[in-house]
Amino acid sequence: MVSHEDDLLTPTTSAGRDGLAAIVDRPARSVIAVDFDGTLAPIVADPERARAHPDAVPALAALAPRVASVAVITGRPAGVAVRHGGFAGVPGLEHLVVLGHYGAERWDAVTGTVSAPAPHPGVAAVRSELPGVLAEFGLWQDTYVEEKGRAVAVHTRRAGDPQGAFETLREPLSALAARNGLVVEPGRMVLELRPPGVDKGVALTEYVREVGAESVLYAGDDLGDLPAFAAVEKLRGEGVRGVLVAAGVEVAELAERADLVLDGPVGVVRLLRRLGGSLAAPGA
Repeated sequence: MVSHEDDLLTPTTSAGRDGLAAIVDRPARSVIAVDFDGTLAPIVADPERARAHPDAVPALAALAPRVASVAVITGRPAGVAVRHGGFAGVPGLEHLVVLGHYGAERWDAVTGTVSAPAPHPGVAAVRSELPGVLAEFGLWQDTYVEEKGRAVAVHTRRAGDPQGAFETLREPLSALAARNGLVVEPGRMVLELRPPGVDKGVALTEYVREVGAESVLYAGDDLGDLPAFAAVEKLRGEGVRGVLVAAGVEVAELAERADLVLDGPVGVVRLLRRLGGSLAAPGA
C-alpha cells in the first residue's frame, strides 16, 4: 500500500519520476544538490541567525554514503554555510562539498579547507558606495547589509514595507552594481550585488560533470535557484536524469518548473530522509 506521505514525495512529472527512479536504481552515479537558506535552513529576518533544520544534518549523513556526492550550493560564503549548517566533522559527511558564492568558493569535508580565487575589485567599491545610496532613499536604517566577502547583500525584510523597499532599491542598486562591474541577484526580500559569470547553474553543471553523475536532484527555494533548475533541464537533454524540487511556493517561477513542490526545509528534510532510507547501502 502506498502511504499519503509517499504520494507527497512523488514527483508529479514523468521527467521527475524518471530522475528519481534513476537515483534509486543507481545511487552511486547520482548527485544530490541542495540550496541552503530556505531549503535546508528556514528563512529568518537576520541571516546571521539562520541555521540548518535540526534534522537536516542527520538526514544528509544517512544519505551521503549511498550516493556519488552531496553538494550544498549557496550564495553564502562556503565557510559560513559550513558553520551555520553544522557540516564539519560529521560521520557520513566526509565527502560533502559546499559550493559557496554560487560556486566561486569550494569547501571539501575531506580536507576541511576552502579554495577560492581572488575577490572581484568591484565588491569593495560597492561596499564603500552602498551607505550613500541607501541613505539617499531613506532606507539606511530600515535595511540590513550582509557582508559576504565576495558579494554584498541588502535585505529589506526588516523594513516597514519590505516589498516597497525592495522595489525602491532594485533599480539604483542595479545601477551601482553595473558601475562597478557587478550584477544584481534578486531574491526573497534581498538584492545581492555580486560578480558576473558565476551562478548556481554553472556550479551545478560543472560539479555533475566532474563527478560523472548520470542523475541529479536539485532542491531550492528562491530566484537564485532558477539557473540551477535550467542547468538540470539542459543536462536532461544530454542524457542525465534529473529531479527539480521547489522548497515552497513563495517563488512562483520556481514552483511552476518543479517536478516536486515541498513544504520548505521540513519537506526537504523528509525527502532526504526518505531517500536515505530507500537507497541500497554501498556494497549491498
